[in-house]
Amino acid sequence: MSDKKRNILVAPSILAADFGKLAEEIQDVEKAGCDLIHVDVMDGSFVPNISIGPCVVSSVRSSTKLPLDVHLMIDDPIRYVEDFRSAGADWITVHVEATDKLGETIAKIKELGAKVGLSLRPKTSIDTLKPYLDQIDLILIMTVEPGFGGQSFMEEMIQKVRDLRGEFKGLISVDGGISPETAIVAKQAGVDILVAGSSIFKKQNRKEIIEELRAQ
Repeated sequence: MSDKKRNILVAPSILAADFGKLAEEIQDVEKAGCDLIHVDVMDGSFVPNISIGPCVVSSVRSSTKLPLDVHLMIDDPIRYVEDFRSAGADWITVHVEATDKLGETIAKIKELGAKVGLSLRPKTSIDTLKPYLDQIDLILIMTVEPGFGGQSFMEEMIQKVRDLRGEFKGLISVDGGISPETAIVAKQAGVDILVAGSSIFKKQNRKEIIEELRAQ
């Protein structure tokens, strides 16, 4: 367990927002004090759900000045990283399981000027990340199975954060079932970014929730 106090960032996931008034929702959480906006992209192949594409990311970009953290839950993501970067993604995170061209994909994201993240399904070992630790800016640990919002937090995944914290100098994020209650163990383990969907967007007291998530 890390006892070092870290600067905790909060990233509301728009997957849980009301898409009928998406710009308003994003502006509301920005006013409530969040640090970046998390955008989940799903293709119906890598995960059993379909969400949004670059055109929606472009609309999100026009709604906020906050950094956009775009999480690509899609097969062969190198095909689309340029489109998402052009749409306004500041961070592009891909899954190690989604491609056999991981090094090439990392290089492409860097070439486009975005920050690079790698993510893991719950059953994937952190050993798959280790050859790339000095090439990336972010690790996203999934604390649910990717593909759907509103799932229960898998606390056992926090051991991955503890194991990585000593050897990875970049940012570590967790995504899935994050609430003020479940965030406690993640923060104690050394997480930098808390991705939270339902616990922010499904509530009225968003400013208080964000402050509680960030509190140490």
